[in-house]
Amino acid sequence: MTYIGIDLGTSSVKAVLTDDRQQVLAVAARDLTVDRLFPLWSEQDPADWITATVDALRGLKAAAAEDFRCCAGIGLSGQMHGAVLLDEHDQPLRPCILWNDGRAVAECAEIEAIEPDLREITGNIAMPGFTAPKLLWVRRHEPAIFRRTRRILLPKAYLRLALTGEAIEEMSDASGTLWLDTGRRGWSDRMLAATGVDRSFMPTLVEGSQAAGRMRADLSRELGFDAPPLFAGGAGDNAAGAIGLGAVEPGSCFLSLGTSGVFWRTTAGFEPRDASAVHAFCHALPDRWHQMSVHLSAAASLSWWAEVSGHTEIELLNELGLQADAPSPVFFTPYLSGERTPHNDPRMRGGFACLGHDTDRKAMTQAVLEGVAFAFKDGKDALETGAFPIREAMVIGGGSRSDLWLSILADVLDMRLQRYRQAETGGAFGAARLARLACSGEDPRAVCLPPFGDPEIFAPNPDRVAAYAERYALWRRAAEVARPLR
Repeated sequence: MTYIGIDLGTSSVKAVLTDDRQQVLAVAARDLTVDRLFPLWSEQDPADWITATVDALRGLKAAAAEDFRCCAGIGLSGQMHGAVLLDEHDQPLRPCILWNDGRAVAECAEIEAIEPDLREITGNIAMPGFTAPKLLWVRRHEPAIFRRTRRILLPKAYLRLALTGEAIEEMSDASGTLWLDTGRRGWSDRMLAATGVDRSFMPTLVEGSQAAGRMRADLSRELGFDAPPLFAGGAGDNAAGAIGLGAVEPGSCFLSLGTSGVFWRTTAGFEPRDASAVHAFCHALPDRWHQMSVHLSAAASLSWWAEVSGHTEIELLNELGLQADAPSPVFFTPYLSGERTPHNDPRMRGGFACLGHDTDRKAMTQAVLEGVAFAFKDGKDALETGAFPIREAMVIGGGSRSDLWLSILADVLDMRLQRYRQAETGGAFGAARLARLACSGEDPRAVCLPPFGDPEIFAPNPDRVAAYAERYALWRRAAEVARPLR
């Protein structure tokens, strides 16, 4: 049998086809665009997700037709927190408000005032990126749309609805709505009431490894499957990455250097740490949870700098070479979309500091890489507060392809990083594993194994660790200017 994993990202939809030996047989990806109509806004048209996903599935079929045809199950991974508001006919009422949208600042204060036990129930601070504050924003600024809303789905749940006709969500993604009682793994009536809705607006909840619908028969025939594949509950993008890496046991850690940045630690139970803006969410497997520090602009910072400088990311990295012998004399704060951990402020903004007449493009590019690494250092410190130190972690995400960036991260974080070639498929591969679990009912520990083969190791260099420790202290002072002027 074969299995498909679909990762609905912010910049693209990626699909992978795997076999019983967990070998990747084919990969297909289709690009997406983000609309930023006003400052702090970030939206996408849900119709684009369906078009891109079906096209990506056709790409898998073109690459491996026979293996595609006998696919037994499909798992979904996706960008978290987005608000897809549907009418009584399950049609979108407006574009989806995305995870990195920062408009709902006032609504965060409002929801915390309405429900004082929010942090105890959800394990998290109310942040503009989460789903519930977005609904309050719509109620205040688009009341006609709010009145017509009959169902609220996250991005991958809407994609599932389109592909299966079923409104189903799983625990890891639901954790990022502020409507979940995260410790009890169920919708919270109190949190729903705080935003003027009830359970009738919510999808059915399942675990990520459970069955969650079957592809519509007409679509299955159109795509050429032997029989409609079974869907798994799936996972939020980072939880799917954890499944793909085998980060399912307590203490497992990884770092995701994607559009956004995430530092992940699997936990045995629900362990909130809201004082430092660390997320405490359900894992995609039963009876497991996790903590995350989240950074809204990671590899996105390099993409931005490439566009501004008129060079490709590869050109900028090649210009630097393979090793940074000393920190850049320039500082960069990577708050292009604000920041979550540890600041929880969408109005923070990025920038360069300590520029001089002798500053060149190379120094600025290196500062971008270091600024992202320093933000991860903030997140690592937040995760370690009141907990065990983190000594090593696996690393995934598009930015992890850069040896130089991983070397800088290892030095700034003073820890070993492990990069596996198999991990490049990220959340889509983890989603395919969840599809297998939904079909087979196997023990997750037998399926969710660490990547095959020996990893590449990026170990900290003691001299550079000391140099970056001094630089980090100065960077923290420079980062203060990133706060909004009032």
